[in-house]
Amino acid sequence: MTKEPNYTEAYEELQNIVSEIEGGEISVDILSEKVKRAALLIRICKNKLTSTEEDVGRILKELESSDPA
Repeated sequence: MTKEPNYTEAYEELQNIVSEIEGGEISVDILSEKVKRAALLIRICKNKLTSTEEDVGRILKELESSDPA
């Protein structure tokens, strides 16, 4: 079982796939595989960004509620 890439790894791989597609470097035979992989990478990035946004929001709320002012 392979580990899920972190955000940076997923983003970099996604950029590579996009470059290959835009550059016409991918044969039609493997295009479907690349598009499926890109969709997975987008999902990983989106989930990480959403999770980070929620974490930051929660931390800011905690800071506001502990502010004595």
